[in-house]
This record gives sequence, structure tokens and C-alpha cells, in this order.
Amino acid sequence: MTTNGVNGEKPNGQNLDAAKFTEAVVASMGEKTPERLREVITSLTRHLHAFILETNLTTKEFMAGLELMNWAGQMSDQRRNEGLLLSDVLGLESLVDSVTSHELGMDNAATTSSAILGPFWRSDTPVREFGSTMTFDTPPDAEVAYIHGVVTDAVTGEPLKNALVDVWQCSTNGLYEQQDPNQREFNLRGKFHTNDQGQYALYGIRPVPYPVPSDGPAGKLLQLLDRHPFRPAHIHYMTSKEGYATLVTQIFDRKTKYLDNDSVFATKTDLVVDFVPKKGDPNATLDLECNIALSPLRERATGGGNARYST
Repeated sequence: MTTNGVNGEKPNGQNLDAAKFTEAVVASMGEKTPERLREVITSLTRHLHAFILETNLTTKEFMAGLELMNWAGQMSDQRRNEGLLLSDVLGLESLVDSVTSHELGMDNAATTSSAILGPFWRSDTPVREFGSTMTFDTPPDAEVAYIHGVVTDAVTGEPLKNALVDVWQCSTNGLYEQQDPNQREFNLRGKFHTNDQGQYALYGIRPVPYPVPSDGPAGKLLQLLDRHPFRPAHIHYMTSKEGYATLVTQIFDRKTKYLDNDSVFATKTDLVVDFVPKKGDPNATLDLECNIALSPLRERATGGGNARYST
């Protein structure tokens, strides 16, 4: 009598003991493999093998998954990270963000909460003058806001001079400038240094909700999962200062939709902010104060390995 299956004998003599096979793959790493890499790949291998067995994944399904990941890679460049967006709709980046914040000691009550980077950050955003605008050819339906705050040390409360505050947001049509040929280069983006009092200031616009792009694998996956694609209205921040953990976060308009069901699972209640009317400023109708507290950088061991997080 012959049997089929992962642990059974097949008529042609081929057989596969799943447990032994997985451990053989793990054991294939050489002595020079870095300890942290060994730890991560060992766990990844075991979980992926278990996933394949648990779901009885077929070759057709496996190849479809690879095609989805390849598609994300082919779409990604300096202006759009579709691979990151694909991970976002599965909640992966938010989970990694939580782990990283803990490892860097950023999960204390005084430090501003972190949030995901998202797929539309640009490393080449220009530095702009204190108090200048980052909204150009502003559409008529936009509400211009004076956005300002103080960057401080989360431990001492002291203001941090010359911290770099990188801010970016979409326009009122829900598109970031690199998605929209009608927006000028670097519209609604800017890097701003804090002054001697730790203050930053700029003009932007009140954010709007928008859907995850539907032209790539992330949007396709949302459709297949019968999920809505919308993100609540938000503004991205990346704040850095030598000696401090770089803080990547987002702030969310209290009056926006989708705060309780963000398609990429990034909202946090302490990152919800209030836009208030601004008087006496011909350049803005709204005012937003957003203060940022950075955690002094420290090195912490990750897992059982020797690798260290730094930023």
C-alpha cells in the first residue's frame, strides 16, 4: 500500500519529512553567518515552511504571490515604495514600528508616538526657510494652515535647536506631488530646521482623506480582500537630531473620516490634532500647533543577537 502527503512514501520513491527538511534548510547556514541574521532567517524559514504546510499552498498560489511581490518591486522607485505600501495594508509596518519604538526606548509616555513612514516619502526634499510655505499653486478648495510647534528632549523637556523637521502631505485631490503631473516638484513637502528656541514653522494645508492607489498590488489586494482603501486625513513628519532617535510619525485631523478604520492601521489616538481658526494672518485661515518630543538615542540589543538598532 502506498501513501501520499508530505510525510508519506510516494510510488516513485520521493518522500519529504517536513520537520527534517525545514531543519536541513536552517542548518545550511555557514559558520560566518552573523548571529542576528541567523536568528531572523531561522525563525523566518520555520514560519514560512509552517505556513505552506498549514495552508496546503500550491505551486500556482505560490507563483501568484511571487508575482505580486515582483510587481511591487517593479513599481517602486525613489518617489514611491509600493513594496512598503503592500506591507502597510497587511499591518506589517505598523507592527515593526511598534517593535522598533520599544527597542529604541521611544515607547515612554513623554516621547511623541511614532507611526509608519508610508510609500511617498522623498529623501531629496529641499530645506525651506523657517516660517515659509510648502504649498504652491494652492487649489481653491484647500484650507491653508499655519503649522508650528516646538521640538524638545523627551527626558529633560529642553528645546532642541537645529533639529530637522521633514514634513509632507497630499493635495486636496488626494495625490502626492509625484503622483500628480499638475503639481509642481516638491509641492507640499519641506524640511525645516528649528530655531534657537526649538521652534519650527511652515504653511501647509488641512489634510484630506484619500484612497490607497488602486494601480498596484496593494490596491489589488485590498479589492480581493473586500476592504475599503481609505486613509484618514494626515500629515507626515520625520524629525531628526544628532544624539536622538529619529521620529517618523503622522498627525491626524480630529474631524476626518476613517480614524477608526485606517486601511493601513496607522492611527493612534494621541496623534489626533485640532485645527483651529487663525485670525490676523492673510496667508492662512487655520492654525495648528504640533509639538514633538524626541527620545535620546540609546543602543539596545535585539532579541538574542548582537545587532543594535540605531537611527
